[in-house]
Amino acid sequence: MRAVVLVGGFGTRMRPLTLTTPKPMLPVVDRPIVEWVVGSLARAGVDEAVLALGFRPDVFQDAYPDDTCAGVHLRYAVESEPLDTAGAIRYAASSAGIRERFLVVNGDVLTDLDVHRLVAFHDDRGAEGTIALHRVDDPSAFGVVPTDADGRVLAFVEKPPPGEAPSDLINAGTYVLEPSVLERIAADRRVSIERETFPAMVADATLYAMDDGGVYWADTGNPAQYLQVMLDLVAGRRAGRAPDAVADDATVAPGAVLDEAIVMSGADVADGAVLRRSALLPGACVEVGAEVSDSVIGAGAVIGARARVVAGSVIGADVRVPAGELVHARRIPEE
Repeated sequence: MRAVVLVGGFGTRMRPLTLTTPKPMLPVVDRPIVEWVVGSLARAGVDEAVLALGFRPDVFQDAYPDDTCAGVHLRYAVESEPLDTAGAIRYAASSAGIRERFLVVNGDVLTDLDVHRLVAFHDDRGAEGTIALHRVDDPSAFGVVPTDADGRVLAFVEKPPPGEAPSDLINAGTYVLEPSVLERIAADRRVSIERETFPAMVADATLYAMDDGGVYWADTGNPAQYLQVMLDLVAGRRAGRAPDAVADDATVAPGAVLDEAIVMSGADVADGAVLRRSALLPGACVEVGAEVSDSVIGAGAVIGARARVVAGSVIGADVRVPAGELVHARRIPEE
């Protein structure tokens, strides 16, 4: 089976981490987000993934020079201009010559979804398209998908106002699509699958959806979610082996305090430094007596001695926070 992986966005909610690095290439503990995503596809039997690229395609191509990621062969479909979700799917599938049933996944979502079960559900209903659903407490930030008893989608409600959602089951970002779906997507303009293609399929009664059964699911769309995913992984909240919270080649002084902290490759934590519910990306440095709390520190950034970076702050790559400075709920650099 083949899959289209949507990785072309600008990652604006993750800035400044994504000013030069596409969000799916940001590291999650010990590998980029896209490797976690493609690795899950490999376990589901996918042998080729088409990356639908837009922002900085060179970063992906340089990272996988042999066109292989997590054991899956990669193909690249680079948009000359943003085509939105459906447009990107059509362009990527057409570029790869996909003429059979295929999967689509969002490149910033980590999930333990049983893809074999989703495909079987799709086949059993004779569906044109099938969406994986996930139950959340607050569906207002997502596409909400009410269905009938057989799983046929009754409506597709994108980001309903709080308290007005018709269901707490949301679009979880994994689809099984027949090639006929591509014929529904215009080739000469931006097309949203959530706002245009799926509603048209609902009208034709060809779109189905399946509850994922409450498996692990996480969107890495903003820094708080990104950090939480990493904490989930090292705590073993996902299926499979939990990665180490501290990389083998990181340096942590004996007098440093780590409390729910991620310290990636080449990072350095000095004596007396404190890290709580935070992540240091590769090569980041926290100097003597500094504190980092509930924050993410970009690759190569330096937190000066006795500085404090707290309350959901995000420090971009190679930024230096001066000694003794307080950074509270800020993103540096700010746009």
